[in-house]
Amino acid sequence: MTVRHRRTVALDAVDLEFGTGVHGLLGPNGAGKTSLVRVLATVAAPAQGKVELLGHDASDRRELTRLRRRLGYLPQEFGYYPGFTVREFVAYIAWLKELPADRTPAAVERAVERVGLGDRIDAKVGSLSGGMVRRVGIAQAIVNEPELLLLDEPTAGLDPEQRVEFRALLREVGTASTVVVSTHLVEDVATACSEVTLIEAGRVAYRGTTAELTALGTPAPTEGPAGPDGPPDPATSPIERGYTAALRAHRERGARSRKDSAR
Repeated sequence: MTVRHRRTVALDAVDLEFGTGVHGLLGPNGAGKTSLVRVLATVAAPAQGKVELLGHDASDRRELTRLRRRLGYLPQEFGYYPGFTVREFVAYIAWLKELPADRTPAAVERAVERVGLGDRIDAKVGSLSGGMVRRVGIAQAIVNEPELLLLDEPTAGLDPEQRVEFRALLREVGTASTVVVSTHLVEDVATACSEVTLIEAGRVAYRGTTAELTALGTPAPTEGPAGPDGPPDPATSPIERGYTAALRAHRERGARSRKDSAR
């Protein structure tokens, strides 16, 4: 699919398929990650191409209501009513997703407990810290037990302990659902995701497992500890070095392609 923002191409002929599990979207700022998540969340439509989600054609308006009942979505910036309590706000989202009324109270309590806010369920959302509000956003995204969960920078504002708990939640949800996480935090992908898609300048630069991406940043035994580009930065992890190596390889392929086209 191709996505445009006025004259700018945000996604250029991207062809992806996601199955059950946790999938990480990585890439520099402005690479097109948020554009992809918005299309998958049916918030935006591609300029070209087809999007099929959970067996539904996302361009068919008759299918959208049924499809959205099965989705969970947390955008980078999500709107909320500060005067609502956590319970009221998550219940409101459950109502929007047409969760049966007799199931809603238990679903709300479970979602809030899963993000560690059970003791604040009757607090006003506007009284919470930024990290807590982010956790409310995660709770509203999972209240309907979605089959497709889409999260854009979900750990922004979370402290290290909360991020560890969040990664465990992702792995739990990913056992039965498809989870797509857009993030700039490589360590979140390393510990929670089974597959990684790296996007740069609107194109897929790399796709593989987290182990394969990590291997790109691990020197081969024959290269010695320094590796082909000198000693690795001790402040970076193998998967971070793999991310850098995958980006560099993608850019080199693009430069060669442009050079060949100019001949």
